[in-house]
Amino acid sequence: MAITNISIRIDSELNDKAQSFFEALGIDMSTAINILLRIAIYQQEISYKVFSEKSPVSKKKDRRAAFGCLKGKICVPDDFNEPLNDFMEYMQ
Repeated sequence: MAITNISIRIDSELNDKAQSFFEALGIDMSTAINILLRIAIYQQEISYKVFSEKSPVSKKKDRRAAFGCLKGKICVPDDFNEPLNDFMEYMQ
């Protein structure tokens, strides 16, 4: 795949905030823009959630999972506590 360089103009304050945000996520601006473009092409639209003020990215408290949302989706094997039981027997 050939790589093309592009040049865009954005507000310097927006650039600084975006750089800090993406750096905290562990990606650079180029990767973030590539992700946005790929999502737009795949979905054939620009999701309103990306630009919404109620987006999970803009309000961290909205990112919490609802209590009980994984009920019935996590299975614990019957012998899950076996190593702990063995250790407790050893300690006695």
